[in-house]
Amino acid sequence: MRRRVALSILGTTLDASKRVPSRWSRWRPTFALCRQPGLRIDRLELIHSPHHQALADLMTEDLAEAAPETEVRAHLTDLKDPWDFSEVYAALSDLAQGYPFDPEAEDYLVNITTGTHVAQICWFLLTEAHVIPGRLIQLSPTPRAPPEEIPIGRHRIIDLDLSRYDALATRFAAERETATSFLKSGIATRNPAFNALIDQIEKVAIRSRAPVLLSGPTGAGKSQLARRIYELKRAQRQVSGEFVEVNCATLRGDQAMSTLFGHARGAFTGAQNARAGLMKAADKGLLFLDEIGELGLDEQAMCLRAIEEKRFRPMGADQDASSDFQLLAGTNRDLAEEVRAGRFREDLLARLDLWSFRLPPLRERREDVEPNLDFELRRFHEREGFKAGFNAEARRLYLDFAASPEALWSANFRDLSASATRMATLAHRGRIDVGTVRGEIETLKRRWRIEAPSGPEAILTPLLGAERLEEVDLFDRAQLAAAVEVCRASPSASAAGRKLFAASRRAKASANDADRLRKYLQRFGLSFEALKPEKISP
Repeated sequence: MRRRVALSILGTTLDASKRVPSRWSRWRPTFALCRQPGLRIDRLELIHSPHHQALADLMTEDLAEAAPETEVRAHLTDLKDPWDFSEVYAALSDLAQGYPFDPEAEDYLVNITTGTHVAQICWFLLTEAHVIPGRLIQLSPTPRAPPEEIPIGRHRIIDLDLSRYDALATRFAAERETATSFLKSGIATRNPAFNALIDQIEKVAIRSRAPVLLSGPTGAGKSQLARRIYELKRAQRQVSGEFVEVNCATLRGDQAMSTLFGHARGAFTGAQNARAGLMKAADKGLLFLDEIGELGLDEQAMCLRAIEEKRFRPMGADQDASSDFQLLAGTNRDLAEEVRAGRFREDLLARLDLWSFRLPPLRERREDVEPNLDFELRRFHEREGFKAGFNAEARRLYLDFAASPEALWSANFRDLSASATRMATLAHRGRIDVGTVRGEIETLKRRWRIEAPSGPEAILTPLLGAERLEEVDLFDRAQLAAAVEVCRASPSASAAGRKLFAASRRAKASANDADRLRKYLQRFGLSFEALKPEKISP
């Protein structure tokens, strides 16, 4: 059986008593701690200041008489101000860090009944952080105790291991689900990678004030997610100011400096009045710099200083301005490549890259088309006051097309939102039928044909995706596209290999054309079977 050890601060008020018989009739929590029925205390670590040595000696004597099984060990802490959080936490933390805890042999209880409220909070923090591997114990007197008995009161043990509390664990899980659902605007997304990404963003949004970089193609939802992050932070009382969004692609020259950092009166021609700027407007709030890669190098340098020092110099001003904002940045560019090209500051990217999240395009989340389609129809209803829904056949037709290689979703969720709006607007008596869906499919195809790649890109984009295709050299694209066309026209990998390698195979005594083709396709993450039109996965 493990020995039970209690850590307790000597109560200078509740434990105080004189060397008179009447002290036995008073409830003294440290004394009562060692007299609780069914709770044997084998060792008491009694913490007190040198100024209360006499009281500590008396408590030790009384326990030796009333609880001889309890060994009392004294620990001196000389606190100048027991209400100073920093001083108390440092003292108790040093004691805990230096204490030889042995959880396998001993069970530890931390008494939060005595000591100042500051000390009690420090005990809680150290125990919750597992610096002290134990549980908390709270004591209280018993009302109307018989006068002839020594008052020992009651105790309650508080275990901070939340995994043991089913109701609490369920509640925390529900609250966490509410937070991530909030970031997704309540959309029940199905893509595992995207859901894991949102889980990470939710943790960072709640726990960190550091800048966050959201990357991804245009229309992937960066702006909407940025606003939801702000609303989550505001709900968590982490920001009290406004959400300020600016598209950096619209800023050029002096306008960029003035818009972001403000200007003094007369700073340039036409500056008749001073302007605070958007960074000042975001004080105590959140600033979202969308398409930050479009900023010039001078503006980037000033942004870096504003992020690090919370200070910046408005145009034409003699003094700095200050703004304590939290920063979100968005980009559809590869900022590392922009740094290599000399178009983006490396030090600014290093500051932004602590928390960097890539939002995938819709074509990588085709299973999420359906819940997002329902969300867009709900938004249409709220916006227009007109409710529209699919009949079963029309819904199936639209979703089958949305998941097929024909659906490029080049503008991502902007395409989907526009598509839902068109169908809802044209729905007869609120029902989107097959005819409406077929018309919408033709509209989307026409739009995408105008934007669709030609040549090798037309063949390879549905297979590799536009972003991955960008990593393939132009020379390899032409070669791979030719190989794909031959594979699609051939009944087997061997037949395709014989055609592709007809000249070189004559010089070999034997040739395994199918294996040679297989290895070539593997370089691009492809296989012969996957190239057949009916087997191309959406």
